[in-house]
Amino acid sequence: MKKAIVVGSGAGGATAAKELQGKFDVTVLEAGKAFHPFAPNLSVMEKLKKTGCFFDEKHIQLLFPAMQIRKTEDKMILVNGIGLGGTTTISAGNGIRVDDDLRRLGINLDAEFEELYSEVPITTEHQRYWNKTTKQLFDICTQMDLNPRPTPKMGFYDRCKRCGRCVLGCPHEVKWDSRKFLEIAINNGINLITNCKVEKLIIKNGLVTGVQARQGWQTRFYPADLVILAAGGFETPVILQNSGIGCESSLFVDPVLCVSAEWHGCLQNKEIPMPFVVQKEHFILSPYFDFLSFYFNKGWKHSSSNILSLMIKLADLNTGSISNKKIIKPITDKDKERLNEGVEICTEILTRMGIEKNDIFLGTINAGHPGGMLPLTVQEADTLHHRRLPPNLYIADATLFPASLGNPPILTIMAMAKKVSKLCT
Repeated sequence: MKKAIVVGSGAGGATAAKELQGKFDVTVLEAGKAFHPFAPNLSVMEKLKKTGCFFDEKHIQLLFPAMQIRKTEDKMILVNGIGLGGTTTISAGNGIRVDDDLRRLGINLDAEFEELYSEVPITTEHQRYWNKTTKQLFDICTQMDLNPRPTPKMGFYDRCKRCGRCVLGCPHEVKWDSRKFLEIAINNGINLITNCKVEKLIIKNGLVTGVQARQGWQTRFYPADLVILAAGGFETPVILQNSGIGCESSLFVDPVLCVSAEWHGCLQNKEIPMPFVVQKEHFILSPYFDFLSFYFNKGWKHSSSNILSLMIKLADLNTGSISNKKIIKPITDKDKERLNEGVEICTEILTRMGIEKNDIFLGTINAGHPGGMLPLTVQEADTLHHRRLPPNLYIADATLFPASLGNPPILTIMAMAKKVSKLCT
């Protein structure tokens, strides 16, 4: 049987591995280790915060190695998961279909989404458990004709313990993440190798013969007849560039900015993150307690149980790049203009809650949905195979997306990975 290597175990990688096993002898190479939820007690962490010992967001990696933190030259915080399950383990668990841009290219993922709906538990039943503040925010958004909708969540939310730790790794196995697909693939016979960072592809006579990866101090070659790159929007472009395959300077990251205020007893820190979503043309709005801002932004000085926060998630312009040495990702004037539009809407929502405008404060701009550096075009709609790639090399992550979704991308990445897996066989 021919050998396939899948690089990465997140949304795209785990899906591709599950789909390819049986058709290929599949090996998944994951740069990180087994995932473990954030263990420290958050009450203790909040007390430590008051000592001023948290002053650099990168410090979170000392306590939570599964969360990788990087900064752009503009001081935007970039977050991604590293370890089994990739970023799905530290996501909010949203299962939103967002494929309009792909459809405009001629890419039809209807069949793949239908398969996912039968394989992954997706529900809005969590609405029954919303706290009083979330319900009030939803009602205000409705009154403002913002058309809020409960967010489809992947998982078994009837078992939710309301601990508020979804984005720190669900400790109760309520939230679905891509390790579930990995378990299926492992039971069907795939090989899984962790702590194995792929550095580059080995290409001979126009074909990929395998990958070069580092394990500890050792460098190893893994042969393959087919390679699927699904290392994520930050890592896949680096592997391509290390292999002599150029990418575009079209990185998007979906910047997040939270608009917040003190609201006694709101307990948003215990609420499901992003319980509902307001869709606007260039951004979404959603209630969200931002742990990075709470622990590292000096303006977030109130108790965690008394901070009410609304997220703006922006569909940023494709203007940025990443390499082995640095990330260049400016927030353009147009991005700032759209963020300001979101701030104005959030401010009105909060003032309708009874909050004084002068009491509103902003969070730290952070981002964690990278992609777009090898975008598909109309010419590749049938094959999902970029013209720059060798015939036996495919990509199954957001690197292929033509533009920022401005929305949670996990479900759409999984649908794309399913389609890619079918096409490369």
